Amino acid sequence: MRFPHRKKDLTLVLGGTGKTGRRVVERLRAKGKPVRVGSRSAVPSFDWDHEKGWDDCLTGVTAAYLTYAPDLAIPGAADAIDMFARKAKRHGVKRLVLLSGRGEDEAQACERIVQGSGLEWTIVRASWFNQNFSEGAFIEMVLNGAITLPAGEQVEPFVDVDDIADVVAAAFLGDHHVGQIYEVTGPRLMTLADVAADLSRATGRAISYVNVPHEAFVSELVNSGAPKDVTWMLDYLFATVLDGRNAHLTDGVERALGRPPKDFADYARDVAGTNAWRVVA
Repeated sequence: MRFPHRKKDLTLVLGGTGKTGRRVVERLRAKGKPVRVGSRSAVPSFDWDHEKGWDDCLTGVTAAYLTYAPDLAIPGAADAIDMFARKAKRHGVKRLVLLSGRGEDEAQACERIVQGSGLEWTIVRASWFNQNFSEGAFIEMVLNGAITLPAGEQVEPFVDVDDIADVVAAAFLGDHHVGQIYEVTGPRLMTLADVAADLSRATGRAISYVNVPHEAFVSELVNSGAPKDVTWMLDYLFATVLDGRNAHLTDGVERALGRPPKDFADYARDVAGTNAWRVVA
Protein backbone atom coordinates (compact mmCIF):
# COMPACT_ATOMS: atom_id res chain seq x y z
CA MET A 1 0.00 0.00 0.00
CA ARG A 2 1.33 3.45 -0.91
CA PHE A 3 0.67 6.73 0.85
CA PRO A 4 1.30 9.40 -1.78
CA HIS A 5 1.82 12.99 -0.68
CA ARG A 6 1.37 15.68 -3.30
CA LYS A 7 2.86 18.52 -1.30
CA LYS A 8 6.38 19.57 -2.19
CA ASP A 9 9.35 19.36 0.16
CA LEU A 10 7.83 16.72 2.43
CA THR A 11 10.10 16.09 5.42
CA LEU A 12 10.04 12.76 7.25
CA VAL A 13 10.85 13.14 10.94
CA LEU A 14 11.83 9.82 12.47
CA GLY A 15 11.13 9.63 16.17
CA GLY A 16 8.55 12.30 15.46
CA THR A 17 6.86 11.84 18.84
CA GLY A 18 10.12 11.78 20.84
CA LYS A 19 12.07 14.46 22.67
CA THR A 20 13.75 16.08 19.68
CA GLY A 21 11.47 14.77 16.95
CA ARG A 22 8.20 16.28 18.15
CA ARG A 23 9.90 19.63 18.60
CA VAL A 24 11.33 19.47 15.08
CA VAL A 25 7.85 18.65 13.76
CA GLU A 26 6.42 21.69 15.57
CA ARG A 27 9.11 24.02 14.23
CA LEU A 28 8.86 22.87 10.62
CA ARG A 29 5.08 23.03 10.61
CA ALA A 30 5.23 26.51 12.11
CA LYS A 31 7.31 27.49 9.07
CA GLY A 32 4.74 25.99 6.72
CA LYS A 33 6.80 22.92 5.81
CA PRO A 34 4.81 19.73 5.25
CA VAL A 35 5.94 17.00 7.65
CA ARG A 36 5.38 13.27 7.94
CA VAL A 37 5.77 11.94 11.47
CA GLY A 38 7.80 8.74 11.59
CA SER A 39 6.70 6.61 14.54
CA ARG A 40 5.15 3.25 15.28
CA SER A 41 1.79 4.90 15.97
CA ALA A 42 1.72 7.01 12.80
CA VAL A 43 0.13 6.16 9.45
CA PRO A 44 2.15 4.98 7.63
CA SER A 45 3.97 3.40 10.56
CA PHE A 46 7.75 3.57 10.94
CA ASP A 47 9.70 0.99 12.93
CA TRP A 48 13.47 0.51 12.67
CA ASP A 49 12.90 -3.22 13.12
CA HIS A 50 10.49 -3.55 10.18
CA GLU A 51 12.30 -2.49 7.02
CA LYS A 52 9.41 -3.42 4.73
CA GLY A 53 7.41 -0.48 6.05
CA TRP A 54 10.08 2.09 5.26
CA ASP A 55 9.07 2.43 1.62
CA ASP A 56 5.61 3.71 2.51
CA CYS A 57 7.14 6.26 4.87
CA LEU A 58 9.62 7.46 2.24
CA THR A 59 7.08 7.88 -0.57
CA GLY A 60 7.03 11.53 -1.65
CA VAL A 61 9.71 12.52 0.89
CA THR A 62 12.49 14.95 -0.06
CA ALA A 63 14.25 15.27 3.30
CA ALA A 64 14.51 13.17 6.47
CA TYR A 65 15.56 13.59 10.10
CA LEU A 66 17.29 10.49 11.39
CA THR A 67 17.13 9.56 15.05
CA TYR A 68 17.86 6.01 16.12
CA ALA A 69 16.36 4.75 19.37
CA PRO A 70 17.62 4.19 21.88
CA ASP A 71 21.12 5.10 20.66
CA LEU A 72 23.41 4.82 17.63
CA ALA A 73 25.79 2.78 19.78
CA ILE A 74 23.33 -0.13 19.81
CA PRO A 75 24.62 -3.13 17.78
CA GLY A 76 23.01 -3.10 14.35
CA ALA A 77 22.41 0.65 14.24
CA ALA A 78 25.01 1.28 11.53
CA ASP A 79 23.48 -1.39 9.28
CA ALA A 80 20.04 0.14 9.74
CA ILE A 81 21.29 3.66 8.98
CA ASP A 82 23.07 2.38 5.87
CA MET A 83 19.97 0.59 4.59
CA PHE A 84 17.75 3.59 5.31
CA ALA A 85 20.10 5.97 3.49
CA ARG A 86 20.13 3.69 0.45
CA LYS A 87 16.34 3.43 0.40
CA ALA A 88 16.01 7.18 0.89
CA LYS A 89 18.21 7.86 -2.12
CA ARG A 90 16.19 5.47 -4.27
CA HIS A 91 13.01 7.31 -3.25
CA GLY A 92 14.43 10.66 -4.30
CA VAL A 93 15.27 12.04 -0.87
CA LYS A 94 17.73 14.94 -1.24
CA ARG A 95 18.76 15.78 2.34
CA LEU A 96 19.43 13.89 5.58
CA VAL A 97 19.94 15.38 9.03
CA LEU A 98 21.35 12.92 11.56
CA LEU A 99 21.18 13.24 15.35
CA SER A 100 24.47 11.75 16.48
CA GLY A 101 26.20 11.15 19.81
CA ARG A 102 29.20 13.07 21.11
CA GLY A 103 32.18 10.92 21.90
CA GLU A 104 30.66 7.70 20.55
CA ASP A 105 32.77 5.80 18.02
CA GLU A 106 29.70 3.86 16.88
CA ALA A 107 27.78 7.08 16.27
CA GLN A 108 30.64 8.52 14.25
CA ALA A 109 30.56 5.37 12.09
CA CYS A 110 26.91 6.17 11.35
CA GLU A 111 27.89 9.73 10.52
CA ARG A 112 30.31 8.47 7.89
CA ILE A 113 27.53 6.41 6.32
CA VAL A 114 25.32 9.49 6.00
CA GLN A 115 28.22 11.58 4.72
CA GLY A 116 28.97 8.97 2.05
CA SER A 117 25.35 8.49 1.00
CA GLY A 118 25.53 10.86 -1.96
CA LEU A 119 22.82 13.01 -0.37
CA GLU A 120 23.04 16.44 1.21
CA TRP A 121 23.74 16.01 4.91
CA THR A 122 24.01 17.79 8.23
CA ILE A 123 25.21 16.15 11.45
CA VAL A 124 24.03 17.32 14.88
CA ARG A 125 26.08 15.78 17.72
CA ALA A 126 24.70 15.89 21.24
CA SER A 127 25.15 14.09 24.52
CA TRP A 128 23.24 14.46 27.79
CA PHE A 129 19.90 16.28 27.43
CA ASN A 130 18.51 18.70 30.02
CA GLN A 131 15.14 17.09 29.37
CA ASN A 132 16.33 13.72 30.71
CA PHE A 133 15.35 15.21 34.07
CA SER A 134 11.83 16.21 33.03
CA GLU A 135 10.78 13.93 30.15
CA GLY A 136 13.18 11.02 30.37
CA ALA A 137 14.78 8.39 32.52
CA PHE A 138 15.62 10.62 35.49
CA ILE A 139 12.33 12.43 36.16
CA GLU A 140 11.37 10.04 38.97
CA MET A 141 14.65 10.83 40.69
CA VAL A 142 13.81 14.53 40.62
CA LEU A 143 10.34 13.84 42.02
CA ASN A 144 11.82 11.65 44.76
CA GLY A 145 14.36 14.30 45.70
CA ALA A 146 17.55 12.34 45.00
CA ILE A 147 19.48 11.96 41.76
CA THR A 148 21.14 8.58 42.25
CA LEU A 149 23.55 8.05 39.37
CA PRO A 150 27.09 6.66 38.93
CA ALA A 151 28.71 9.86 37.67
CA GLY A 152 31.09 10.87 40.45
CA GLU A 153 32.26 14.45 40.01
CA GLN A 154 32.53 14.27 36.23
CA VAL A 155 31.47 17.44 34.43
CA GLU A 156 29.25 17.48 31.34
CA PRO A 157 27.86 20.31 29.19
CA PHE A 158 24.16 19.34 29.34
CA VAL A 159 22.33 20.59 26.27
CA ASP A 160 18.72 21.69 25.92
CA VAL A 161 16.53 19.72 23.53
CA ASP A 162 14.90 22.94 22.32
CA ASP A 163 18.32 24.08 21.12
CA ILE A 164 18.85 20.78 19.34
CA ALA A 165 15.47 21.05 17.65
CA ASP A 166 16.21 24.62 16.57
CA VAL A 167 19.48 23.50 14.97
CA VAL A 168 17.83 20.54 13.23
CA ALA A 169 14.98 22.67 11.91
CA ALA A 170 17.46 25.26 10.65
CA ALA A 171 19.29 22.51 8.76
CA PHE A 172 16.11 21.78 6.81
CA LEU A 173 15.24 25.42 6.25
CA GLY A 174 18.59 26.74 5.03
CA ASP A 175 21.04 25.40 2.44
CA HIS A 176 24.10 26.86 4.19
CA HIS A 177 23.88 24.10 6.83
CA VAL A 178 24.59 21.38 4.26
CA GLY A 179 27.89 19.63 4.94
CA GLN A 180 28.13 20.99 8.49
CA ILE A 181 28.80 19.07 11.70
CA TYR A 182 27.25 20.90 14.63
CA GLU A 183 28.49 19.60 17.98
CA VAL A 184 26.05 21.13 20.43
CA THR A 185 26.44 21.76 24.16
CA GLY A 186 25.04 23.97 26.84
CA PRO A 187 26.95 27.08 27.97
CA ARG A 188 28.70 25.58 31.03
CA LEU A 189 30.21 22.39 32.40
CA MET A 190 28.20 20.88 35.26
CA THR A 191 28.52 18.03 37.72
CA LEU A 192 25.37 16.25 38.76
CA ALA A 193 25.72 18.03 42.09
CA ASP A 194 25.45 21.29 40.13
CA VAL A 195 22.38 19.90 38.37
CA ALA A 196 20.79 18.99 41.71
CA ALA A 197 21.50 22.47 43.07
CA ASP A 198 19.84 24.15 40.06
CA LEU A 199 16.85 21.82 40.36
CA SER A 200 16.56 22.60 44.07
CA ARG A 201 16.52 26.34 43.42
CA ALA A 202 13.98 26.01 40.62
CA THR A 203 11.57 23.70 42.46
CA GLY A 204 11.97 25.10 45.96
CA ARG A 205 12.57 21.55 47.21
CA ALA A 206 15.77 19.92 48.42
CA ILE A 207 17.09 17.68 45.65
CA SER A 208 20.38 15.94 46.32
CA TYR A 209 22.89 14.09 44.21
CA VAL A 210 23.94 10.67 45.44
CA ASN A 211 26.84 9.01 43.65
CA VAL A 212 26.23 5.25 43.45
CA PRO A 213 28.44 2.40 42.20
CA HIS A 214 27.93 1.61 38.53
CA GLU A 215 27.10 -2.06 39.17
CA ALA A 216 24.47 -1.15 41.76
CA PHE A 217 22.91 1.35 39.38
CA VAL A 218 22.59 -1.22 36.59
CA SER A 219 21.21 -3.85 38.99
CA GLU A 220 18.56 -1.40 40.15
CA LEU A 221 17.61 -0.68 36.54
CA VAL A 222 17.17 -4.39 35.88
CA ASN A 223 15.19 -4.91 39.09
CA SER A 224 12.93 -1.98 38.29
CA GLY A 225 11.83 -3.64 35.07
CA ALA A 226 13.36 -1.02 32.77
CA PRO A 227 13.35 -2.07 29.10
CA LYS A 228 16.45 -3.99 28.09
CA ASP A 229 17.47 -1.44 25.46
CA VAL A 230 17.21 1.41 27.98
CA THR A 231 19.25 -0.55 30.52
CA TRP A 232 21.87 -1.31 27.85
CA MET A 233 22.06 2.31 26.77
CA LEU A 234 22.46 3.75 30.27
CA ASP A 235 25.00 1.07 31.17
CA TYR A 236 26.98 1.94 28.04
CA LEU A 237 26.77 5.71 28.50
CA PHE A 238 27.80 5.73 32.14
CA ALA A 239 30.52 3.12 31.63
CA THR A 240 32.14 4.67 28.55
CA VAL A 241 31.02 8.12 27.41
CA LEU A 242 30.97 9.64 30.90
CA ASP A 243 34.76 9.50 31.26
CA GLY A 244 35.61 13.12 30.51
CA ARG A 245 35.82 12.81 26.72
CA ASN A 246 32.95 15.29 26.34
CA ALA A 247 34.00 17.61 29.17
CA HIS A 248 34.46 20.66 26.98
CA LEU A 249 32.15 23.28 25.52
CA THR A 250 31.52 23.73 21.81
CA ASP A 251 30.05 26.51 19.67
CA GLY A 252 27.65 24.37 17.64
CA VAL A 253 24.45 26.12 18.74
CA GLU A 254 25.88 29.58 18.24
CA ARG A 255 27.41 28.65 14.88
CA ALA A 256 24.12 27.25 13.60
CA LEU A 257 21.72 29.77 15.11
CA GLY A 258 23.72 32.91 15.86
CA ARG A 259 22.76 32.88 19.53
CA PRO A 260 24.08 31.26 22.72
CA PRO A 261 22.66 27.97 24.01
CA LYS A 262 20.15 27.79 26.83
CA ASP A 263 21.52 27.40 30.35
CA PHE A 264 20.39 24.51 32.56
CA ALA A 265 19.19 26.92 35.26
CA ASP A 266 16.86 28.60 32.75
CA TYR A 267 15.59 25.20 31.62
CA ALA A 268 14.94 24.19 35.23
CA ARG A 269 13.08 27.43 35.96
CA ASP A 270 10.90 27.00 32.86
CA VAL A 271 10.00 23.40 33.67
CA ALA A 272 9.30 24.29 37.29
CA GLY A 273 6.63 26.65 35.97
CA THR A 274 4.74 23.64 34.59
CA ASN A 275 3.38 20.58 36.43
CA ALA A 276 6.19 18.28 35.30
CA TRP A 277 7.88 18.23 38.74
CA ARG A 278 4.77 18.64 40.84
CA VAL A 279 4.88 16.30 43.82
CA VAL A 280 1.41 15.12 44.84
CA ALA A 281 1.15 14.67 48.60
